Amino acid sequence: MAKKKSERKPKTKSAANKKRSAAGQAKKTRQKKKTATRAAPAARAPRENRKTVTATADERPAARVVEGLPLFDTDTSGTTRTPAPRVKTKPKRDARSEKPGREVPSAKRTREVAAVKPEQELFQAEAKPKVLETEREADSHEEASREEQETPKKPSKGKKTYETAETIAKRQREISISEFFAKNRHLLGFDSLSKALLTAVKEAVDNSLDACEEAGILPDLLVEIREQSEDRFHVVVADSGPGIVKAQVPKIFGKLLYGSKFHVLKQARGQQGIGISAAVMYSQLTTGKPVKVITRTNPRQDAHVYEIQIHTKTNTPVIISEGTQEWDRPHGTQVEIELLASYKKGQRSVDEYLHQVAMANPHAEIVYRPPRDPEVVYKRLASTLPVEAKAIKPHPHGIELGVLLDMLKVTHARNIKAFLEHEFSRMSARVSLDVLAAAKIPPTTAPKRITREQGDELVRAFAKAKIMKPPTDCLSPIGENLLLHTVQREADPEFFTAITRPPAVYRGNPFQIEAAIAYGGPMLPEDEIVRLYRFANRAPLVYQQSACAMTNSVMNTAWKNYGVSQARGALPAGPLLVVVHIASAWVPFTSESKEAIAHYPEIIKEIKLALQECGRRLARFIRRGAKARDEAKKRSYIEQYIPHVGVALKEILSLSEKEEERVVDTLRDTLEKSRTF
Repeated sequence: MAKKKSERKPKTKSAANKKRSAAGQAKKTRQKKKTATRAAPAARAPRENRKTVTATADERPAARVVEGLPLFDTDTSGTTRTPAPRVKTKPKRDARSEKPGREVPSAKRTREVAAVKPEQELFQAEAKPKVLETEREADSHEEASREEQETPKKPSKGKKTYETAETIAKRQREISISEFFAKNRHLLGFDSLSKALLTAVKEAVDNSLDACEEAGILPDLLVEIREQSEDRFHVVVADSGPGIVKAQVPKIFGKLLYGSKFHVLKQARGQQGIGISAAVMYSQLTTGKPVKVITRTNPRQDAHVYEIQIHTKTNTPVIISEGTQEWDRPHGTQVEIELLASYKKGQRSVDEYLHQVAMANPHAEIVYRPPRDPEVVYKRLASTLPVEAKAIKPHPHGIELGVLLDMLKVTHARNIKAFLEHEFSRMSARVSLDVLAAAKIPPTTAPKRITREQGDELVRAFAKAKIMKPPTDCLSPIGENLLLHTVQREADPEFFTAITRPPAVYRGNPFQIEAAIAYGGPMLPEDEIVRLYRFANRAPLVYQQSACAMTNSVMNTAWKNYGVSQARGALPAGPLLVVVHIASAWVPFTSESKEAIAHYPEIIKEIKLALQECGRRLARFIRRGAKARDEAKKRSYIEQYIPHVGVALKEILSLSEKEEERVVDTLRDTLEKSRTF
């Protein structure tokens, strides 16, 4: 017979179940405390002022055993003490030495702790599966607490929060070169609409002229600017060069810092491998359209056609389309770019830039089609190419310690003497031994064993040694004759002269300065500032005139000594045209936009010497002109009084009219002969 519910005996929990429930109750209590702490955090009281908290029997957490030790110590008074990982019995101390708020463990409490120990093994044996689940829960709680620590807390009102090293480290990442210049395009010359149009044309024209000269082809260039709208233009630049290999087209136009001239020490317009790809990036940023490239290397094959953009995050080319088509040029390259720009005329316009390109490159023929004016053709003045520039090795004068140490690390020479002879120009066996003796370095020393101190002594020995100037076959100057022809066609002056200085060196790089001046004539006004043309490796420098070493050198030249008026700290004034050209294996531009020359003392010195020589020649012309003007003025005065002298002689000597005329003619002949001698 079934028993009634009221008569049934209550179920008794096993010891393991009791332990599990006690552990669960302890866990809930900890979670409640944690929640209460998050909800209302309060400053903890000093240790000496803390008081024990008395909990009721229902609120008191049960003792949990972890690794054989109770999690909470509970005495008979019902006081819950701070959890402790280990329980150690200590000898009683004097009550006067106890800190306030601390209790001395009693003997009764010690006995209770000892009584718990026999049950520990049973609890651990029965609660193993539950312990695993508890560990998983503990891990999840640990991960949650870690996420809370990593998640930045919301700043409280009125308090300023700061970054930590961890939060800053999370944001740090690598920056690609194209991503950098996309945000700093002003460094490349794209800081205004009018300047952007000029920079895009300049980079394309420089590449075309370099390609033609390297291939031994007389340049035939076409520059066309089509106006799409008021602030949008389509630029086309085509050349007669050798063309570009198909596999290299995407990298040349779709990747910054990619080129063939950076590691070669010889004269070239382009240097860094940035120019034309920067124009492509600017076009992509302002119009979203790709660059179109048409190139042909063989007249028996069709031209390759590409549309390319740049992936700015990775600095890699993105090919939009590619194919082949017919083209009217047997070989060469054509670049089409659409960009946001502004077309203006004046001193810093595309028109003036191409005019100066024709001045510095008389061997090139340029056809220019402006957007609003008729076509302009700059005829070729020289039927031969400039002297080909050859690659050379660095010169010891001006070499820097860091560069020398880097060269020593990568050289294949077996000893330091062979290193000097093969890695530098103008270093013969005798000069190498003299330099090593001055630096106190044995000639058989391995280059990779040269210390920094020995490298420093070697640099000092370079500066003191008598070494020939660097070879000039790495340079291709314009030449005095072509400079004279250029300034004569430009200004039709009364006087003009030109000079090419001997090669010099800065930082181990050879360079050569050329200068020309033109004075007087109908095309040079007398009441205006001098007209200054600046060139670097046959490329015009249009912007940043005040920041250029060439302008600084012209201003610091004493033009008053040569008969030209000049205010203090300013350019000279008068009917004067000045041309300065630097030809170098590595031109030290002040920025990536290649608009001004850096102020190296060696360069400024050579420019001033060239200008002073031209100034002395101009001074001789001006002095001769002044003397001739004085003579002409005196002669005019005498010629005015000769008839009066004839009349006076006629009256005094009673001469006839024929005799009077004969006397006047004689006086005039005498005046003319005295002027001639």
